[in-house]
Amino acid sequence: MNSADSEFLEAGNYISFATRKRSGEWVATPVWFAPDRGSYYVFSAGDAGKVKRLRNFSAARIAPCTFSGTLTGDVMDVHAYLLETPADEATALAALRRKYGWQMYTADLFSSLTGKMKKRAYIRIDP
Repeated sequence: MNSADSEFLEAGNYISFATRKRSGEWVATPVWFAPDRGSYYVFSAGDAGKVKRLRNFSAARIAPCTFSGTLTGDVMDVHAYLLETPADEATALAALRRKYGWQMYTADLFSSLTGKMKKRAYIRIDP
């Protein structure tokens, strides 16, 4: 990915994050994302379909999109990995908090109050 592509992607608040089913079909979801040292980080409920699919296939696709998932740019083939160590998860959370500020802190607060914070999965996407 060239710098113009990454600047266009990073200017938005959402990416379409597509993971692959065993059948080969792609399933896309609009998600918040944050860049950090050449990778992108996202979070999800630990039991979400995208998390389950990533356990089978690291191949993924991303594209800039709107809140509702309408693509606004080109699709890029990437690899995505579930983060497993507390240090890696802290890196992801710090990147998301830098980008989304009070919105991320608010999401964290409600997730903590409902017990969902402990069940989150963090994902690293490598272009």
